[in-house]
Amino acid sequence: MQIKKAKELINFNAGMKALDIGAGLGKCMIALSKAGFDVEGFEPSATFREKAITKMGISPDKIKLGMIEDIEYPKDSFDFITFGAVLEHLYNPDIAISLALSWLKRDGIIQIEVPSSNWLISKLVNIYYKMLGVNYVTNISPMHEPFHIYEFALQSFIENGKNNAYKVVSYDYAVCSVIHIPRCLHPIFRWYMQKTSTGMQLTVYIKKTS
Repeated sequence: MQIKKAKELINFNAGMKALDIGAGLGKCMIALSKAGFDVEGFEPSATFREKAITKMGISPDKIKLGMIEDIEYPKDSFDFITFGAVLEHLYNPDIAISLALSWLKRDGIIQIEVPSSNWLISKLVNIYYKMLGVNYVTNISPMHEPFHIYEFALQSFIENGKNNAYKVVSYDYAVCSVIHIPRCLHPIFRWYMQKTSTGMQLTVYIKKTS
């Protein structure tokens, strides 16, 4: 998560409130707290939440247990909300974004990290699968790794913003790992994906428009 970028976009002051959606073991919550935020979070896995409390030292009253559809926060509560590797696992990302927007302050920012539908490696692997005559793909696979129901393009959020009253104020692509490619070719593929915005991860920063 790019905390520096988020702080720039919200004109950060110490003590601003942040929410980590899908907090996992609480590592992002800790990083946000060290950066000066007053942080809360929630996690759908009881096991992960318990480890966040017992292993990472997260206060139990700061991390709720539950799915996003069942969690409640007052409206206009948070200056910054982050979805890290969450939306691609949800059956209804639209509802999740809508709920997060209701918890966001008027001038707040939501950061969303998702798998990019324009990732070069997955396109190449899918071409290989097609040549083999198999009827599956590598990128959308809810029943096995990476357990993704969806992937996203920048246009996904631009269009969704028209329905949910938000706009994309910043975005970037990250190459992340280069996989399924001979190691000697990694530098070339990494350079190409950086130049063409065809890396694995898309990060968008969105803001309310009403």
